[in-house]
Amino acid sequence: MEGRGLMDISFMQRDWKVEGIEVATLTGERARSAGSNGRIGDHGQSCSVRIARITIDGEAGFGSTGLLTEAMAEAIVGMRLIDLFDENGRVLESYRIPLEYPILDWIGRRKRLPVYELVSAVKRNAGTPLVVPCYDTSLYFDDLHLKDDRDAVELLKEEAAQGYAKGHRNFKIKVGRGGRHMPLWEGTKRDIGIIRGVAEVAGPAGKIMIDANNAYNLNLTKEVLSAVADVNLHWIEEAFHEDDALYADLKEWLRERGQNVLIADGEGLASPHLVSWAKRGLVDVLQYDIIYPGFTHWLELGARLDEMGVRSAPHCYGSAYGIYALGHIAAAIENFEFVEYDDIAIEGMDASAYRVEDGMFYVPDKAGFGLEFDEDVFAKQVRAGGWRR
Repeated sequence: MEGRGLMDISFMQRDWKVEGIEVATLTGERARSAGSNGRIGDHGQSCSVRIARITIDGEAGFGSTGLLTEAMAEAIVGMRLIDLFDENGRVLESYRIPLEYPILDWIGRRKRLPVYELVSAVKRNAGTPLVVPCYDTSLYFDDLHLKDDRDAVELLKEEAAQGYAKGHRNFKIKVGRGGRHMPLWEGTKRDIGIIRGVAEVAGPAGKIMIDANNAYNLNLTKEVLSAVADVNLHWIEEAFHEDDALYADLKEWLRERGQNVLIADGEGLASPHLVSWAKRGLVDVLQYDIIYPGFTHWLELGARLDEMGVRSAPHCYGSAYGIYALGHIAAAIENFEFVEYDDIAIEGMDASAYRVEDGMFYVPDKAGFGLEFDEDVFAKQVRAGGWRR
């Protein structure tokens, strides 16, 4: 496990230096507007992704960037590529969130290999696509304007059917309507009806996940799980705010009932104790974000979780770039669960080499992260509101 995901930096020439960094925000839209969840209001249809282009030895790499300032870029330009890595072949901590994606994309492009080949835990046959399970993550509270629960269920079934027609077989459903947006029991009853309705669309082979965004409590969680005991429910995510005593209770309750539902948690402001709780068997699936804390962090964390027998399902909702990064990190983690897929089109970012088919996410055998960026669109956005160093 110790050597997994290490970058081979022996190919790097000592005189390769960062020649330039440019940052631009690219915009686009979801295929369908997303409504509320258990915490906040409408997520809407518009999306954006902040992209950095790094130029090294005359070649560019593109990738998502966070926390990168012009002052940081100023300091990095002129540095040697090899000095951005530690002796173990991993991007140094201070450069990860700001620049790890464009750096890794550059390495893949230079070596003419997809990133997943650079970090894979298993030797793969060259030229064959990487295929990873995925789920449709677009089923939000789009029904709050409807008075009748039957109409609400039909609306969410229709949305699930749209995902099914696009190749999805597994679905994650936002629940917790009674936590804020509806009266408690009315919202909970609607949650239950929608879970059952979407499960009908998914069919017996489809896996269903539910995500309450901490809008349930322990007893409400048990009520919902009891009501959908005959549904192929794979996990419950963020049922309530992380609490080891409550998770221990829920785990024992599920065991006594013989109900095989996983407990998933870890996105957002997650408890720093989650990994240790997972080691104790209280949490089954860890979901820290793929952008923050990022790809290299997940190389390290995924190896640890594999050793513990804990499953990995990095979060990426809201990041059009993160969807594709998940496909690559999957190759480095043995107990990887799903790519979280949100149907987003970003102007100037071509993801057409990827596809969803029969519940699986096909990652192309293309250099870097397999995404193509329109030079004209990127340059225009750099001028419009970005910067270059």
